[in-house]
Amino acid sequence: MTRKTELLAALALGCLSAAAQTPQTNYDEAKVPPYTLPDPLTMRNGERVRDAKTWNTRRRPEILELYRTEVFGRSPAKAVKLASEVTSVDQQALGGKAIRKQVTVFFAGQEGPKMDILVYLPAGAKKPVPVFLGLGFAGNESVSTDPGIKLAEEWVRDRETKKMVQRRAEETNRGSSASRWPVEKVLAAGYGLATVYYGDIEPDFDGGMQYGIRPLFFKPGQTAPAPGEWAAIGAWAWGLSRAMDYLETDRDIDAKRVAVIGHSRLGKTALWAGAQDPRFSIVISNDSGEGGAAISRRIFGETVQNLNTSFPYWFCGNFKKYNGRESDLPVDSHMLLALIAPRPLYVASAQEDQWADPKGEFLGVVNASRVYELLGKKGLGTDQMPGIHQPVMRDAAYHIRAGKHDITAYDWEQYLKFAAMHWGTK
Repeated sequence: MTRKTELLAALALGCLSAAAQTPQTNYDEAKVPPYTLPDPLTMRNGERVRDAKTWNTRRRPEILELYRTEVFGRSPAKAVKLASEVTSVDQQALGGKAIRKQVTVFFAGQEGPKMDILVYLPAGAKKPVPVFLGLGFAGNESVSTDPGIKLAEEWVRDRETKKMVQRRAEETNRGSSASRWPVEKVLAAGYGLATVYYGDIEPDFDGGMQYGIRPLFFKPGQTAPAPGEWAAIGAWAWGLSRAMDYLETDRDIDAKRVAVIGHSRLGKTALWAGAQDPRFSIVISNDSGEGGAAISRRIFGETVQNLNTSFPYWFCGNFKKYNGRESDLPVDSHMLLALIAPRPLYVASAQEDQWADPKGEFLGVVNASRVYELLGKKGLGTDQMPGIHQPVMRDAAYHIRAGKHDITAYDWEQYLKFAAMHWGTK
């Protein structure tokens, strides 16, 4: 990697800045304040939710609306006229193990924003295959050393000007994120893998919005989103749904069995995409932490104020009202996870990733499980946090592994097992 690539990679990993790790950051379980979670099965008017119909027609829409107005912001209802172009197909990729497709999706004509989708499918498949879909922190070329992958136009911080600039990725980037995308293991399990560079949808820096898709939806004269309108996570989640639009058109893909997966900030994104778009049949959150799977009211590790200070463009303007006031939030992470129900949900943590609050992530799944059970599915089935490398897999699943903030081979081994369990592909 070049120095510039290393800097970008450090940012993408969610590495903590000195400013983020304040002396007030709590890593002591004894200092978690008393808190009361909002009940996912009680309407805001106090009415209890006792059946699936009430959940689906009244309570779920109510929670979804709270997330749209107070946390992630509202994504536009207006559709855009998308155009997709399959730019290359290699029937003998990865030494004959895969079919590799590369697709460009245009959001506003040839000159507007666009995203590139990299798709690997197992060679020799006799029928459409299930697919894992995820956003990546670097261009698609980072997924594999495969020389046929198009080099992305990536956003990097210029060493001299300190400004973010867009440049063609270097050849040395090929395979730089391969440990996070075990392509051959996914293919050997009988699944496909589709990835998109998240910077194609919106660059991940304050001010990056002007280079992404959100301005396409501004009203005449508008230059910034309103406090309740979508922010960067909402834009990335919208992009995942547009990638899903393409997957539905590909006859080699079983679009009824697409898992959306994300790590760190993109784990938050995967959860929000899965909450809004029921076409994703499995939703996987890897180390998503605060604003994702972790209970905000625990005030452990990263907090709402940390998020809104370090990354003020990730969440909608209204979310800033809850800086230091997590107890006033009308929702918490268990309610975001509950929006995935009854579809299979997997949340994973890392032992050394205390900033993301592993126990808080576990408790998010625990407290979402009541909704799964109401809908006739199997919640986590325990309120006792499992040991390291002891995954609990039901319709809601959780594991904590040894190590740091990352997505690893161990994580993927569990996700592949989980998919086999729910897709009937053992």
